[in-house]
Amino acid sequence: MPTYVTTPIYYVNAMPHLGHAYTTIVTDAYSRFRRFCGDDVRFQTGTDEHGEKIADAAAKAGETPREYVDRIAATFRDIWPVLTIEPDYIIRTTDADHVQTVQDILQQVHDRGDIYFSEYSGLYCKGCERFLTEKELVEGKCPDHQVEPKAITEQNYFFRMSKYQDWLIDHIKTNPEFITPERYRNEVLSFLSEPLEDLCISRPTSRLTWGIPLPFDQNFVTYVWFDALINYLTGIGYPNGPDFEKYWAGAEHVIAKDILKPHAIYWPTMLKAMELEPYKRLHVHGYWNVDATKMSKSIGNVVRPRELVETYGVDTVRYFVLREMSFGLDASFSSDAILARHNADLANDLGNLFSRSLTMIDKYAEGRVPEREASSMLAPDDRELMSAVTAMVAQYREQMDGFRFHKALQAVWEVIGLLNRYIVTNAPWELAKNPRQVDRLRTVLSLLAESLWKIALVLGPIMPTTAAKMATALGMHARLATATIEDVREWGEIAVGSVISKGTQLFPRVDKKAEPAPAAGTRKKSPKEPEPAAGEGLITFDQFKDVELRVAEIVAAEKVAKSERLLKLTVRAPEERTIVAGIALHYAPEDLLGKRVVIVANLKPAKLMGIPSQGMVLAAKEQRADGSEKLVIVTTAGDIAPGSRVA
Repeated sequence: MPTYVTTPIYYVNAMPHLGHAYTTIVTDAYSRFRRFCGDDVRFQTGTDEHGEKIADAAAKAGETPREYVDRIAATFRDIWPVLTIEPDYIIRTTDADHVQTVQDILQQVHDRGDIYFSEYSGLYCKGCERFLTEKELVEGKCPDHQVEPKAITEQNYFFRMSKYQDWLIDHIKTNPEFITPERYRNEVLSFLSEPLEDLCISRPTSRLTWGIPLPFDQNFVTYVWFDALINYLTGIGYPNGPDFEKYWAGAEHVIAKDILKPHAIYWPTMLKAMELEPYKRLHVHGYWNVDATKMSKSIGNVVRPRELVETYGVDTVRYFVLREMSFGLDASFSSDAILARHNADLANDLGNLFSRSLTMIDKYAEGRVPEREASSMLAPDDRELMSAVTAMVAQYREQMDGFRFHKALQAVWEVIGLLNRYIVTNAPWELAKNPRQVDRLRTVLSLLAESLWKIALVLGPIMPTTAAKMATALGMHARLATATIEDVREWGEIAVGSVISKGTQLFPRVDKKAEPAPAAGTRKKSPKEPEPAAGEGLITFDQFKDVELRVAEIVAAEKVAKSERLLKLTVRAPEERTIVAGIALHYAPEDLLGKRVVIVANLKPAKLMGIPSQGMVLAAKEQRADGSEKLVIVTTAGDIAPGSRVA
């Protein structure tokens, strides 16, 4: 089945960071997975190079817009091989064929009467490069850029987006997988419950010249979103190219949540006006936070992917971002977290398993994959292992298709854990001492080798370099490029007698070089900070201001495995974050959805039961007469916007 998978085209007003890397790693892994499933896949990424922010950034850099975009676009193109990302096509919106396609589409939609000229007054956010509605503002500011939009009145061209509102609502409701995860589908439907305004699709050349001129009025350039979204068509040869005919019906876009509205509302209505069927699926992910704060160049907490690869290796970076983020929710990055994943999951669990297995095959089977016993002779734990691997493959396929990459990897790591236990239980080193256990020893080693081959195959889309190393060490490298997911289901795929290469170290451990954290419960004091007076128990107003209390809306809640007391909450304040709260004995998860609570937003993140917690939900504790405790979470009396400060 032809599948067309795209990233958004990245705006070149800044250098590539972890957010860009994550989106593109996801898309690359999904593309590889679909090929692994036998699909014909086209994977496209690119750069968005027009607009007001580009012109401003070029001026600040002392360059022409063309010089500037050429330089920054090259940094994006250069980072993808570093991350083992292999797109089929990298598009630039300054490409001549794209400019022509945009102008052809503008003329087409204009000729059909869906573009008109009018005057408009609105609130314009320069960071978003679009007009915002009052409803979108938080405390009068753009929620993404935290600045007040500027009131602008000017004449422009408008797209009759409102004409297609009812059609879009019906399409979303009748196609549940059109926008995933479901929370974003619901968010779009909520937005569409209000009347949809027409879309301003031009900017006067008196204000901006760095853009694609309107074909029907040279005094205006195209609004950057009407230009950028069309890249998905240009890249496959719209309207007459064979790739367009082949791939468009299977189009799947991968984006971050900050560009949900253009992709879920502007783009489908534009396609409808062109009389084209909309894309198949839109996959929306959350933000990467650093120290519980969204990455931002302005506050200096941007994580650069090249530096991560240099420190931990490319497959550690790919594994970490796909395992750590639950697709659709926000996730936290820290050096401690990626180091822990590298040393525990990769170096210890997978790396040691692979190394010790190959060492035993080398020592006890003359360095070749041995033949196992007939099926009728297999022991119960052999059958358990084989059944677990087969079940893992089915779960892996389901989770990868649903963009639940962390769950797909969890399923793989459960089998890795089972294999480590299988070695301990069967103790090949003991079997080797008993000549009557030769057949049993061969069976154990054969099942280990084939299980590792299957793990290499399913890890291929996520960690292609590691998969290649594993396949080579198992004597199966020539088979790797042609193997499909159906091969993982079958046992007997690995050739008896395959020569293995021992000594392959997949993930050398990385030592922690960062400054040790303060001991639990302590706070690092400034040299000028006086000790509090003994017994005083009072704080100053300045000390109180250090505690950032915010209103947060609970959007998801679930129990924490192996804990009677803890709930894992997903809250919006206004960014999404995870908070682990000890309230499970007092509240059922379903009772918390939609509640507006008060959180400590600037509490240092901590891990509880292995889950990163980014804040604290405030609750009142009442001691009852019978000695028991009652916890009541602090909620708001009115409908206060999530993220509002409590003072």
